[in-house]
Amino acid sequence: MTGTTAVRNINISQAVAEGLRLEMEADPSVLVIGEDVAAQGGVFGSTRGLLKAFGSQRVLDTPISEMAFTGMAVGLAMEGYRPVVEIMFVDFIGVCLEQVYNAIAKIPYMSGGSVRMPIVIKTAGGAIGAAAQHSQTLWGLFAHLPGLRVVAPSNPYDSKGMVAAAVRCDDPVVFIEHKGLLLQRATDFSFGADVPKERYDVPLDRAAVVRPGSDVTLVTLSGSVRHAMEAARAAAERGIDVEVVDLRSVVPVDWRTLCESAARTRRLLIVDEDYVGFGMSGELVAGILERLGLGALDAVARHGNPQVPVPAALSLEQQIVPGAESILRAVQTVMEGGR
Repeated sequence: MTGTTAVRNINISQAVAEGLRLEMEADPSVLVIGEDVAAQGGVFGSTRGLLKAFGSQRVLDTPISEMAFTGMAVGLAMEGYRPVVEIMFVDFIGVCLEQVYNAIAKIPYMSGGSVRMPIVIKTAGGAIGAAAQHSQTLWGLFAHLPGLRVVAPSNPYDSKGMVAAAVRCDDPVVFIEHKGLLLQRATDFSFGADVPKERYDVPLDRAAVVRPGSDVTLVTLSGSVRHAMEAARAAAERGIDVEVVDLRSVVPVDWRTLCESAARTRRLLIVDEDYVGFGMSGELVAGILERLGLGALDAVARHGNPQVPVPAALSLEQQIVPGAESILRAVQTVMEGGR
């Protein structure tokens, strides 16, 4: 940002809280509901200050009953409100999946567009040593269900702008924060930590090339972007120039950015903290090849969770969740396959 725009170096939870506050100031129909979102300010602090600013009628702590308060959000949306529903951890989505895929995702379609569902399902995913029931990302699950937009930002700047765009969107948006990123300090981010005080949005349908390169296109999102950047720096020391693309949006996919990058480097690596089987990585590979043609790429690979629950032990978690070292190995494999 340039000119007179004031920017600060803040972390993701601060950025999300600020984005929500500005949208609530601008639109009285925006509400925040969920477990510990009011008095505590969210388990990661991403709704901090909202109760004091807007009161308990607009920022509501709920019982531990995801089915009930997600269902309440459906009724609120029908009455013209724009509820932000916090599901504390994405792993708990199974409790209210009926409301998500049979009501929120389908009512606009079944009503012929006459009933909108401007709901943000705000949740946190990702592995931080919290074992199988608290370590998933599940954006592949949401992406499989028609009717939902699915986004997962990787830095504070995008987080503030994308939560604002999600609140303003007339479609339901699943906004997935990464628990590991929420625990990072602002100074831990190599890009995107300078956040303007003003209200702004980041489009919900655009990927970002966060590191230009010429040898291989590495597509990833959320918490894996920081690992990909570290791996790219290590690869550069070995003479490999990695282009890192931050997907940002799973639905819709920015096919133009992905295809332009892959067509130029002719090598493609998808890194996904979600399960590899029947998931986002396979969809991206298939979609890019369908658009470019089978002969357009010299090498294609996927690197992600190998279809097993995330172990409780950190040493075992690190064996299955992509990290900088494993991503570097995957980059080298793609390069060897292209020779």
